[in-house]
Amino acid sequence: MTVLNSRSTDLVQAIVVSGLSGAGKSVAMRALEDAGWYCIDNLPVNTVLPVINSLRQSSVTRIALSTDGRNRVKLDELPEVISILRRDGIAVRQLFLDADTNELVRRFRETRRPHPFSSQGLSLQESIALERQMLDSFAASARCIDTSNLRPNALRAEIKAFASADPGRLNLFIYSFGFKHGIPVEADFVFDVRFLPNPYYDPELRPLTGRDPAVIDFLAAQPMTEQILNDVHQLVERWLPAFIADHRNILSVAIGCTGGQHRSVYLAESLGRRLAHLHPTRVIHRGLSE
Repeated sequence: MTVLNSRSTDLVQAIVVSGLSGAGKSVAMRALEDAGWYCIDNLPVNTVLPVINSLRQSSVTRIALSTDGRNRVKLDELPEVISILRRDGIAVRQLFLDADTNELVRRFRETRRPHPFSSQGLSLQESIALERQMLDSFAASARCIDTSNLRPNALRAEIKAFASADPGRLNLFIYSFGFKHGIPVEADFVFDVRFLPNPYYDPELRPLTGRDPAVIDFLAAQPMTEQILNDVHQLVERWLPAFIADHRNILSVAIGCTGGQHRSVYLAESLGRRLAHLHPTRVIHRGLSE
């Protein structure tokens, strides 16, 4: 991940993390704790208000808590709890971790851990379907991250970027990704650059990435590269005021090539540099080990 611009804030912030069992909530909470957030895992919904108010009185300004389908008795009260916190001046953001059902089944079978709903006599797939249905309303209002094809280190990078975003401004997230791994679900704009010449077919460039000078030189020498970069830059910058008027906190732009290693990485880095003077901008590479 590349952080191109940021601004700190003294505002009391809270991140509410939820998601499907096995989708990465534990990784997310550990990443938030590493980033300096006060973390509370699996907090019952009816205790959220008193706990956050107590921490606030203790001068804790960055609070992260997780809740999931195991708290379903009060889960439907969570939207009202979040509204109360916001009315009380706390900047609340919602984060939802999702994954493909087949991938969740694979993870549970690999770890040999039971699903939290398995005690109800449901099959693994039935348990996943029930939990997904229960959390639909939260997911609809949250920033969703699909972890199906994300390595833990890539997920940690995304969580830390989300956590460091300024809640009082529009934050730009520029993703590079590989189409063979799927499109990031959080993307507002998706651009396909697979038509550009592919450095992968040059044996000397194949093991490199779009951050390496040799690949940069190769792509910068292609006339179409500058053309698509200009077009994407102009389109995103033109519509930024509309997203600001819509009170958006994050705008995500995803640039994809085949594997997410060369072309998309180069263009994401280039676009990030062009936009960094306008808003806090973070570049995240889904296909690289960061």
